[in-house]
Amino acid sequence: MTDTIDNRKVSISITLLRILVGWHFLYEGIIKMYNPEWTSFGYLASAQGPLKPIFTALTDASIIGWVDTLNITALIVVGITLILGFFERKGALVGIGLLTLYYLAHPALPWVTQLNTEGSYWIVNKNLIELVVCILLYNYPTGHFFGLSYFKQTKTTDQNLAR
Repeated sequence: MTDTIDNRKVSISITLLRILVGWHFLYEGIIKMYNPEWTSFGYLASAQGPLKPIFTALTDASIIGWVDTLNITALIVVGITLILGFFERKGALVGIGLLTLYYLAHPALPWVTQLNTEGSYWIVNKNLIELVVCILLYNYPTGHFFGLSYFKQTKTTDQNLAR
């Protein structure tokens, strides 16, 4: 009985984490979408670390519009999938990809000067923490517990019973 209670508590905790991280992604995407002045240009142009040339190349006038649109779209998709608990593993993978790129553009490494940061970091920053949370959400999806995947699971179970 204790295992059942503990499993339920873990499921509730991971579900809350999933919804909160989803909200963060969705909010970031929507706020960027409705701000006509927003562009990723500054973030990419000030990139540091070994991948700086790649991120700076993305600031080219011919592709920055695409980069911005893809970033906004990915943020919104990740947010929706995590909040609703449907296709959450795919959403978590996209989130992992985005957060990896954000981290690599401005790595919190001791020998790299920190620009465009909200504080002084040493290896671990909020992007890395949220990336690890997305890995957790990928490995322990909770949509079947609380989310739209619950209804997909119920429908599949009903179809199997009818056979």
